[in-house]
Amino acid sequence: MNGVNKTLYIPLYGKAYVSRKNIIIKDKKAEEIWGTAGFSLKGKAKSRWLAYFMAMRAVVYDEWIKSKLVNDAASVVLHIGCGLDSRVKRVSAENTNWYDIDFADVIVERKKYYDKSDTYHMLSADMRESGWKSRIAGNQNAMVILEGVSMYFAPEELLELLSSLAHHFTSVSLLMDCYSERAAKISKYKNPIHEVGVNLVYGYDKPRELADKSGFVFLGEHSLTPMKYVNELQGLEKIIFQYLYAGKAAASIYKMYEFKKE
Repeated sequence: MNGVNKTLYIPLYGKAYVSRKNIIIKDKKAEEIWGTAGFSLKGKAKSRWLAYFMAMRAVVYDEWIKSKLVNDAASVVLHIGCGLDSRVKRVSAENTNWYDIDFADVIVERKKYYDKSDTYHMLSADMRESGWKSRIAGNQNAMVILEGVSMYFAPEELLELLSSLAHHFTSVSLLMDCYSERAAKISKYKNPIHEVGVNLVYGYDKPRELADKSGFVFLGEHSLTPMKYVNELQGLEKIIFQYLYAGKAAASIYKMYEFKKE
């Protein structure tokens, strides 16, 4: 795998680490895969604070997609940049028409641990290209998760992806996390993804402008570190985590945006 694809091991480790501690998220599949994948992380990529953050981010996405499926179980779900994530299992959506999408070598790795079905699909695709659209019917509503991937899309690439989603499906609900432009600049000097060979990322400060240009409406911003999960940490760990990932400074550099196209 190239550097960008290797970043999938960072959230995988985070969810496995936190799941073993029995806090924030329960993800036996992450524990299983991390125990057998044989990938070695080092430095900040294996920080417990980052692990807590990865788990909280994942739960925010889980809760969002579960809430959407309650009202619209017939929609198709696209998890773009799925890596080895087990969200389809965590939210009990095996009977939903669900596509886990990532680069070909990631999907090859993923197929070692997951089995396709009539409703669950693993799709090899580079979302910078247009060919993926012919493999998913467009005359339906879609729910789209862009977790931990927007920072690898140049501005024109992200705009093209969002525009293609807006034009392909009847309606789209979309949630994505991203760096601010300031965070992208800072990351040149200090970022856990450097541990797996990634040095170029992008940030986005104008969600309304991005929405307007791509055919979406910007609905608002979500917290990546809800206090109900921060409160599962104890003592000094909680204090340090709040300083590193849950304070105003962290919230100003790492964002989560929700968009809608009807």
